Amino acid sequence: MKNIEITTEYIKLDAFLKWAEVVSLGTEAKFLIQDEQVYVNDELETRRGRKLYKEDIVKVNGEEYKVV
Repeated sequence: MKNIEITTEYIKLDAFLKWAEVVSLGTEAKFLIQDEQVYVNDELETRRGRKLYKEDIVKVNGEEYKVV
């Protein structure tokens, strides 16, 4: 699991995927989410604007990322 540090109260899911370098463009994040390949705290997430807070765990492409 990779720890991804944020300096704000929360970060939106699509921005987080870019920040964590899972994707390089926002459109790539959009397609990953639309294709039902992203899970937040073990639940399928289809909202690009889902707010992530510290301790949330994002799973995508077999990798896990923890918001810290």
